[in-house]
Formats: sequence, C-alpha cells, structure tokens
Amino acid sequence: MMNSLSGRLLILTVLFVMLAEVLIFVPSVARFREDYLLARLERAQIASLALLADDMLSAELEAELLDNADVYNVVLRRDDVRELVLSSELPSMVTADFDLRETTGWTLMRDAMMRLVKREPEVIRVIGSPSREAGQLIEVTMDSGPLRAAMIEYGLRILILSAVISIITALLLFMAVRVLLVKPIKGVVGHMRRYAEAPEDAHRIIAPQAKVRELREAEDALYSLQTQLTQALKQKERLAQLGGAVARVSHDLRNILTSAQLFTDRIELSEDPAVRRLAPKLVNSITRAVSLCESTLAFGRAEEPSPTLTLFNLAALTSEVLEAERLAIGEHDVSLSEDIPAGLMVRGDPEQIYRAVSNLVRNARQAIVATGQPGEIRVAARSEDHDWVITVEDTGPGLPPKARDHLFQAFTGGARKGGSGLGLAIVAELMRGHGGTVRLVRTDASGTCFEIRLPMAPAG
Repeated sequence: MMNSLSGRLLILTVLFVMLAEVLIFVPSVARFREDYLLARLERAQIASLALLADDMLSAELEAELLDNADVYNVVLRRDDVRELVLSSELPSMVTADFDLRETTGWTLMRDAMMRLVKREPEVIRVIGSPSREAGQLIEVTMDSGPLRAAMIEYGLRILILSAVISIITALLLFMAVRVLLVKPIKGVVGHMRRYAEAPEDAHRIIAPQAKVRELREAEDALYSLQTQLTQALKQKERLAQLGGAVARVSHDLRNILTSAQLFTDRIELSEDPAVRRLAPKLVNSITRAVSLCESTLAFGRAEEPSPTLTLFNLAALTSEVLEAERLAIGEHDVSLSEDIPAGLMVRGDPEQIYRAVSNLVRNARQAIVATGQPGEIRVAARSEDHDWVITVEDTGPGLPPKARDHLFQAFTGGARKGGSGLGLAIVAELMRGHGGTVRLVRTDASGTCFEIRLPMAPAG
C-alpha cells in the first residue's frame, strides 16, 4: 500500500486527522475538567440549600448530601459572611487551590495536563461563583482521584472518536483520489505503454481529454512529445531509405568513375598541349569523385573514415578549390580571391579539407548567383597560438532564418531553394574528425562569414 499514491494518501490522511485531534485533545480535556469542577460546585450549592431551609440537619443527612455532591466540605459566603455550610472529616491536608472565577485558557490547559500526570489522589480546594447570584463565593474540598479517572475516560472516548473520524475521512479521500486522480493517471500510463509498443503508429498518440487542469496539461505535453517523436521516427525512416538509395547510387557511380579514371590515363598521353594541360585537373577531379563515392558508402554505414593527417600547403589546395569554382561561375559576375600566406603548411587530411572549403565556397557562390547581383568570395587563412584559422567570406544576401536554426543539421532545410542542407553538415562532421570546429561568424544583408579552426597539436 505504501508504494501506491492512493495508499500513501490513505495513511497520511489518518495520521493528519489523528494529529489534528491530538491538538484538539488538550483544550477539550481542559474544558471537560472545568465543567466537571463547575458541576461539583453546583451540586454543593444545591446541597447547601437544604441547610439554609432548615438549620437542623442530622449527621446522616449531611453525609448523604456531601456524598451526592461528591465533596468533603462546602463553604458559602453570603452578605460578606463566610460560613462553613456542610463539612466532614478530610482524609488529608488540602494540597492545591483552584479558583475558577478568573482563569485563562492556558491556565486551564496547564492544570488539566498536570492533573493527568499526577497519579496519586489528593485533596484540592475549588473556588467559584454561586449560580444565579446566590452568594458571593462558594468553595468546596474534594478528592482529585474521581476527577482524573473521569478525564481519562473522556480522553479515551475522544481518541476512539478521532480514530473513527480519521478512518472514515481517509476512506472517502481514498475513493475520491482513486476516481479523480489515480484512474486518469493510470489511463495516461496505459497510453504511454501502448504508444511505446509502436511509436511509429500515429493512431496510438494520446488524445487529451482530462477535465482536471493539471492532468490536462500533462496530457497536452505528452501529446506534443508523442507527435514530435512520431514525426522524427518517420523522418529517420525516410532518411534511412534515402541513405540506402544514395549508397547504391554511389556504389554504381564509383564503378563508372573508376572506368573513367582508366580512360584518363590514355588522355594524359595525348600530344595536344591543351589536353596535356587539362588532363591532370581532370584526373584529380575524377579521383576526388571516386573518393567522395567511397566516403558516401562509408557514411551510409555510419563509419566516416578517420582523416589521414599530413602536412600540406594550404594555399595550393585553396587555389585548386577556387579554380574549380571559376569553371562553375561561367558568365556570372562573381569574383574569387584568396589571402593565404604562400608557405602556410597545415596538418590535416588534404581531401577532407578540400571538401570542407569547397562546400563553403560553393554555398557562397550559389547564394550570390541566386540573387543575380555581382558579388565576391574571399578565402583567408592565418596562424594563431594553437590553431590554424580558415575563413570563407562572401558578399551574398546572408542566410535565411530556417538555415540559421538548423545550421549544421542534415536534411533540415538548406540555405537555397532545392538545397538538401547536407553541405554544412558534412563540413561540421569533417572538422570534428580533425578535432576542429566550424562556426558561423556573422550573417546579414551584407554577407556571410564562416570560420574553420584546425588544432595544431594532435588530439589527445
């Protein structure tokens, strides 16, 4: 029972109601003691009326009156005269006096608790005002034993009644919680379990219908979570299918390019100067295409190959990138420039760095061409204390908000219409393999700037 919400609430309700009754117990017992003593004063006053009516009372009648009043002596003050009306022999000396005429609640509670603590009976004197103004003062002496016994009996009745009230209240709350809270929560848990069995099934998404505000908020949050998760799973499934298709295409394309690579070997033997000048570039382009197909196949297996780190001249590699892009620019008014020290040697995988820089330059070129306005792309590099820094800056229109929100995530929206959004994701993954980073420095109406950082020290 302690492991369930309703069971814990049942036990806590019993405990809390009992605690409330215990807090009420002290003033209740104090009130009972006061009423008990006042009742003894009233009985004693009634008994004294017999003497006022007839001054001659037999000893037997006087003893009977005192016994019915449950006191030893009765003293009455009338007309400023204090008179012992009824009397009997005291079993012991009076040990305490209690004046009920001007007592506070704290005093009554303190005296009541002290009476419960004291087990030995004693003779006490109680002083009060006569009822109906039948005198100025009345006082009696009595035994405290019957008072303590009556207080204990009353306290036990209070505790038993408190226990019954606690159990009934707890059961009612238990049933209410089961109906209003536990049952709806179990319904939500049941929805979650059914959804977990087939999260791709949109029919298993919860339909919020709780009437309680907090439960409705929980159901709304679960509905939103399940909807997003189902959409993400469907997207991942489509991406997995797309990845399989790309892997198959890359496999066949690699075979075609390998055959083309064999033909280029014959082209290099040509005597035509123009062919001999362009043949190495064609060979390098086909080699990179074959490498890209192999990398795509590796990516399809979720195994991006580790970079092969070597020292290479960054300026020469950047010149190859820009020369390839100049062929793609055609008649568009886009200028390319570089600001890289001629002797700057960088440690990295030349093929992967070529792909990273090429992707950034290509994105910049496509953004400028799409505007139909002239523009400039500038590639710069420098050495810092611990990093080589490569920047690719353009004067294009800047990145749209969708591209900024999902900058380095594949297939989540490219910067141009028809783009796949793969370019920056590939750059980010290649840089992570080098232990470096790529970040967007700025993007606005005046252009965009990306920064690549390559660590000089090997990772680890």
